[in-house]
Amino acid sequence: MYVRDAKNREEVWLLDNIEAMGLDDTAFRSRDYVIAIDEDSGAKAGFGRIRIHKPEDAPEICELTSIGVVPAWREQGVGAHVIERLIDKAGDDDFEDVYALVGVPDYLAQFGFEPIDTADLPTKLQDRLDSKREHIEPDAIPMVLSVGEFEMPDRLRERFKEARERTVSDSTADDTEAMAEEFGIDPDEATYKYDTGRH
Repeated sequence: MYVRDAKNREEVWLLDNIEAMGLDDTAFRSRDYVIAIDEDSGAKAGFGRIRIHKPEDAPEICELTSIGVVPAWREQGVGAHVIERLIDKAGDDDFEDVYALVGVPDYLAQFGFEPIDTADLPTKLQDRLDSKREHIEPDAIPMVLSVGEFEMPDRLRERFKEARERTVSDSTADDTEAMAEEFGIDPDEATYKYDTGRH
């Protein structure tokens, strides 16, 4: 299993999965995404995006958004490694901080993300937070990570090494919520789910 930059030809796959999971596709560009790939089968397991905001009168802002894991690959560290790759990309682009706007912050907190006061957000993200609360996630809160502070929990690194595609019999719908962490959408309304590392 590895994570690489998305390719133009994967745009349809990305859009289909973004829609199926109820994720944010605002200002979609496939080149902003990374995709987790199973090296044996070539199956796509998960994806995520960094969105760069370019205010006219302020430095560029880096936002982590639209992270999704295909149901057959959940609870195996895929989402964690997508996030790691995105944080690496942000660092390579000289961003010191990465922001995220989420309804349930616990998943990102395990990597070092911390809640931030709305008043301390860059203006562009304050506007985006207002829009997200209005249209997607009423309880979204802002979080921030200093790129150099990213931490990958050992349990997620180990799971990723052994990740394999599961069938429906391997994992039932009843334990989906326990397997996957929410990134801001009500689980009864959508499937905005991520690896938690919890059992």
